[in-house]
Amino acid sequence: MDDNELYPIGDVARRTGLSVSAIRYYSDAGIIAPTRVTEAGYRLYDIRAIARLELIRTLRDLDAGLDDIRRVLEGETSLHDLLAAHLELIERQERDLRARRAVLRTLVKQGGTAAQAALMHKLVSMPDEERERLIDDFWHEVGENLDVPSGFVERLRAMRPRLPEDPTATQLEAWIELAELVQDEEFRGAVRSYLQDMYATFPGRSLATPSVWDFIHKEGAKIGEEIVEAYRSGLPADSPRAQELVVRMAEATAEVFGGQVTAGSRDRMARAYLLAEEMRREDSQEQDRYDATHGRYLSLVAVINGTPHSTDAEDPAVFGWIAAALRASARRGGEPGTPE
Repeated sequence: MDDNELYPIGDVARRTGLSVSAIRYYSDAGIIAPTRVTEAGYRLYDIRAIARLELIRTLRDLDAGLDDIRRVLEGETSLHDLLAAHLELIERQERDLRARRAVLRTLVKQGGTAAQAALMHKLVSMPDEERERLIDDFWHEVGENLDVPSGFVERLRAMRPRLPEDPTATQLEAWIELAELVQDEEFRGAVRSYLQDMYATFPGRSLATPSVWDFIHKEGAKIGEEIVEAYRSGLPADSPRAQELVVRMAEATAEVFGGQVTAGSRDRMARAYLLAEEMRREDSQEQDRYDATHGRYLSLVAVINGTPHSTDAEDPAVFGWIAAALRASARRGGEPGTPE
């Protein structure tokens, strides 16, 4: 293409993908003037004008307004600034659409009314401070005068939703459900009743003490993840690696309770895990109760925070695998993998 050559409007239309009428419109609007107009009134454009028209088409495809395009072409604003501002607008629109999608999807699932639609829209557009207040109100009512170890409710309160600045539709749907639940008096009462029954008496009460609770949710959780991963991978329970993991768990647990790990203590712990497996298999009522109350709260918080927990740890067979690994290590009597 010759830099000095002039092209009729039909050729320009084919090169830029714009229609002839669109090119005339931009010319009449003062956005891009033809390089020359013949005595017969034909508009001719050089290569620089064609390049500007191609830019105009790109910006229009990105939904930029004519005033913004004019400012870019006249040097009043940079292309970078225009694109950055437009990107911010598109991202804001995307977040709004995602929120609407979450509301509509939830309403379709529930067969919601106009009142519910208004409520859900309010929930997804709620400022962070109001979300925090909603959760605080929930835990204040659930935890008031609860007969559990000191500080336990505060530790539960710390497990709260943190909706990200750019949430997914799934996170928004989880927040809608959680926000409705924590305001429901029946749900509040059910969570309170579950926590009271679970942690007011032994053995739950001992699990709710600060040292044990911190162990379960920090060091114990890390070891537990490794154990679940080993179980899920099909690692034999009597393998050296499996024994190493359960011995580490036994040693960490003993340290919390002030005991020592021996072959006998490992065997007793194995019996406890077998009993837990049996109870989990035979009586699912308590698990169902947890899943409908505090467990539901925690699972929704995990989705909102982008850290959904694995369900593998809830498989009763994990307990049997741990018991078998503990007994294998107890039979050896020494460190995992050493000869008898």
